[in-house]
Amino acid sequence: MVRKARSRDGGTDGFSRREREIMDALYKLGKATAAQILEQIPDPPTYTAIRTQLTILEKKGHVRHKSDGTRYIYEPSVAREQMGRRAIDSLLSTFFDNSVERAVAALITRDDADISADELESLSRLIEKAKREGR
Repeated sequence: MVRKARSRDGGTDGFSRREREIMDALYKLGKATAAQILEQIPDPPTYTAIRTQLTILEKKGHVRHKSDGTRYIYEPSVAREQMGRRAIDSLLSTFFDNSVERAVAALITRDDADISADELESLSRLIEKAKREGR
């Protein structure tokens, strides 16, 4: 089985903690300057550190920018949904041996899982649909 490399903070999505914070801020804002991103990060580093991280993320293909006069406006290169699918794929392979059942069981049996009756019904419909489609 192939395992994905963990990031420096132990995550499996290939992002350091700070890169993840920057990406989270960008997904929240859609498009933003380095200064706007800095405002979104708890216990932020320096402005220069944010710009350096954005350059690294751009080289990795996760972020792109457009010039607006002397400012750069950054945005994610990959849609949040697509990045979410990548993260789920990574979690499945790293922690659940690619078992969707084990992953879902881990989510719904957590002590702090607050799942409403409507959400459970929706999940039930998704499972029935997957059965009909032969998945």
